Amino acid sequence: MQKTDSQSNISKQNSESNWKNAFLEKLKSIFDEPNKNIYDFSLSSPYEESKESPNQLTTKQIQENEKMTEVKNIFPSLDITIEYMKVKYNTLINSDIVMRNFVLNARNRQYKAMLFFIDGMVDSQLINNNVLEALMMRNRANIFDGDQNQIVSEAKASNIVVKRVKKFNLENYVYDCLLPQNNVKKITTFDSVFSSINMGNCILFVDTIPIAFDIDVKGFKQREVGNPNNEIIIKGPQEAFVENLRTNTSLLRRVVNNENLIIENVEVGKLSKTKCAICYMKNIVNDDLVAEVKYRMNNLEVDSLLSSGELEQLIEEDHKYSVPQILSTERPDKATKYLYGGRVVIIVNGNPYCLIMPATLIDFISSSEDTNLKPQFANFIKFLRLLAIVITLLLPAFYVAIADFHQELLPTELLFAILSSRQNVPFPIIFEILVMEISFELIREAGLRVPSPIGPTIGIVGALVLGQAAVSAGIVSPILIIIVAITAIASFAIPDFSFGFHLRLFRFIFILLGYIAGFFGIGIGIFIYVCVLCSLKSFGVPYMAPYAPVTSFNDSHYFVDPTWKREKRADYLNTKKQDSQNHISMKWKYK
Repeated sequence: MQKTDSQSNISKQNSESNWKNAFLEKLKSIFDEPNKNIYDFSLSSPYEESKESPNQLTTKQIQENEKMTEVKNIFPSLDITIEYMKVKYNTLINSDIVMRNFVLNARNRQYKAMLFFIDGMVDSQLINNNVLEALMMRNRANIFDGDQNQIVSEAKASNIVVKRVKKFNLENYVYDCLLPQNNVKKITTFDSVFSSINMGNCILFVDTIPIAFDIDVKGFKQREVGNPNNEIIIKGPQEAFVENLRTNTSLLRRVVNNENLIIENVEVGKLSKTKCAICYMKNIVNDDLVAEVKYRMNNLEVDSLLSSGELEQLIEEDHKYSVPQILSTERPDKATKYLYGGRVVIIVNGNPYCLIMPATLIDFISSSEDTNLKPQFANFIKFLRLLAIVITLLLPAFYVAIADFHQELLPTELLFAILSSRQNVPFPIIFEILVMEISFELIREAGLRVPSPIGPTIGIVGALVLGQAAVSAGIVSPILIIIVAITAIASFAIPDFSFGFHLRLFRFIFILLGYIAGFFGIGIGIFIYVCVLCSLKSFGVPYMAPYAPVTSFNDSHYFVDPTWKREKRADYLNTKKQDSQNHISMKWKYK
């Protein structure tokens, strides 16, 4: 009997231990490390096996490995070149890389050759007609006897014929006789080869020649020249820049129409090698300004550059404030106007905006249409623009300051109307105005991001329906809706998007200053703000010129003079030619 009891106790203990073990295994399966046999994907770090830090490895080992595997000059042997290009462009993986091997005929001799290009970026018709047909088909250019020499020049003097000849050279013969394409260059390094291929050209390699022929056969799709989208004017040209660099430079050339226009190419980005064009008028611009722009452009250590907005942040001087210091435009006529005024223009390939430097405060609150209108009309619009800047920056702050600190400034009837409209509002005025301002910024951003047919509807619904609903619900007062609406309308009257964004941001700072200290806080804020603007410089030019420091008020001041009176260029640019026209420009009237 005792034996059976002990056996039953042992079986109970075993069952309990088995249950505990099963429970612990279940917990381990949930909370412990996963089973190594189960497939588990994770990103491995390239620095796990290295004892050095990632920064040291990046700056030392990776650069040394790239230098060891980098080949600079083109190989004379075509077979080695083909293998090297296959490795560089990963032809076993890339589906758009085309390597066309063929036999080139020259002087009744045959040479192995290879054409390398990217499908989709070239014009196939140009390659067939102007490259392959000329090199492969037998014609008068390539069936001469190989012993014949090339006549370089022939001169006649006193009945004596003098001929200069030179021996047959395959490199010069292909370049001079066999390639009818209008734009062909000789290149000797693989860096130039890669840059040309990535830009949409095709490269011709010929066996036994340590050079390559860069043939311009670009044919990728691009947007046509259209109307400006963001800088709309009524009276003036209706053309805008596009994403193609050469199209943009041709637009400038066509408008400028002068041989003194210089367009220099600069590559930015170690990987992207983005083409940028530095444009200026050689006989007008200050040479120190051009040198400073080139210095900053040539000293950018970045992997990629994708837009003019990124370049603007890389070359501007002061990044502590949101004040824009470089002017951006999509209009060729506006860029041309500043070129004639002694500025430098930078165009970035792949972006429909160009950068203009240096820029002052006046440039950001001026429009391209100002010089196309009569002075009376243009100056009236400019006055309205100044009023819009004051309203955008200070109107909500003034309302907060008056409502909290300076009620005595309002007429009694208006004060009673404001107080009665706020009786049912349970929130302080700072909460009201911040809610409405942030709500309007959300509506503005939503209207920009949604599809274009719905964008205006979002703005109307947000402004009318939500505003009326907020007043009916007693969340905000009606007078506050009016203040926010006037501020929003005024912000749309500012011509430059970047400067308008800057004012919208600083508006919140002035609202807080008005809530904290009333007019005194706003006055301190304005003083600091003006001091900041006066301390800024854009490529050596004071940001508040010609008002701080005060210079001669010629054609550089804010309000527009009549066309016949614009005789001088801005003196703070120190241009080579200060006069932009004669003292008497209308000679038909004043003899």
